[in-house]
Amino acid sequence: MPRLRREAGRLKDLPVDGPKRVLLAAPRGYCAGVDRAVVAVERALERFGAPVYVRKQIVHNVHVVQTLEKMGAIFVDEVDEVPEGANVVFSAHGVSPAVVSAAEDRGLHAIDATCPLVTKVHREAVRFAKQDMEILLIGHAGHEEVEGTSGEAPDHVTIVNSPDDVDSLEVVDPERLVWLSQTTLSVDETMETVRRLRARFPKLQDPPSDDICYATQNRQVAVKQIAPRADLVLVVGSANSSNSVRLKEVALEYGAKAAHRVDFASEVRQEWLEGVRTVGVTSGASVPDVLVQELLDDLADAGYSAVEAAVTAEEDLVFSLPKELRRDAAGAPDSRALGGRARS
Repeated sequence: MPRLRREAGRLKDLPVDGPKRVLLAAPRGYCAGVDRAVVAVERALERFGAPVYVRKQIVHNVHVVQTLEKMGAIFVDEVDEVPEGANVVFSAHGVSPAVVSAAEDRGLHAIDATCPLVTKVHREAVRFAKQDMEILLIGHAGHEEVEGTSGEAPDHVTIVNSPDDVDSLEVVDPERLVWLSQTTLSVDETMETVRRLRARFPKLQDPPSDDICYATQNRQVAVKQIAPRADLVLVVGSANSSNSVRLKEVALEYGAKAAHRVDFASEVRQEWLEGVRTVGVTSGASVPDVLVQELLDDLADAGYSAVEAAVTAEEDLVFSLPKELRRDAAGAPDSRALGGRARS
């Protein structure tokens, strides 16, 4: 992702009571699934030429989408907006079987960039539906990932938005229930929802493994560590990025005196820094690190040049690119078949 044109000196170095510093959370930024999806669009443009169509935002980040648009990607809401026979990429959040069928009906050349961890939840939904289980899907109604997962078994899925939904929940058979979850939720809130569900429905079954992705959990753990030591936590991420929004909420819940989410460093206000000695910085799983570096540069202008890394985990997971992109234009295996760039 390209750097932005920065306005140096926009934030002033005002005196505070004590030394200034930044606590920089790690892990932060791109996860393996996001990296794979973004590289998939870049590689599709390289392989097939512009335009390449993308259903929905490939990942929930304004800068990423704008950058890919400049490279020749065209983002659409539904596949019926894509010309027949064109190339279309399904976003990292996944799609329902109905979307796959609609793409086939239009003769589209589909490239599935769904995160493999989301695909795992889809397969769980299919398996439990075949067992005639009722699936309680913990997640946000209307989110693309939830729509894709529920679309795998619409007659078996009930969406549970929050712990407060549990008391009014109606089920067909309390003896045959299993819960699944959106991968980008707050770990704490999800576990509270599960606790309340189990209090009402003691026979509720667990999924075979935790659905909340490793990256979401790791970024929340890192924020929990820096929040009690920070006067202010700044989360880089877009408003429609569920995991970015959760990071701000987790920071406040775990002791940050204040927290704000921004898409770009230019959105940070001078008044947010008044009296602030320690700024915690992190970013959502769909955020390229260039945006964090822009923020660190602006904070350095304001006197926060001392940066302390707060490392709670190391991440080295990478995923293979979609099968359509693992060979070059001549049909030979592409040595760049892994979608994995350096992440912090």
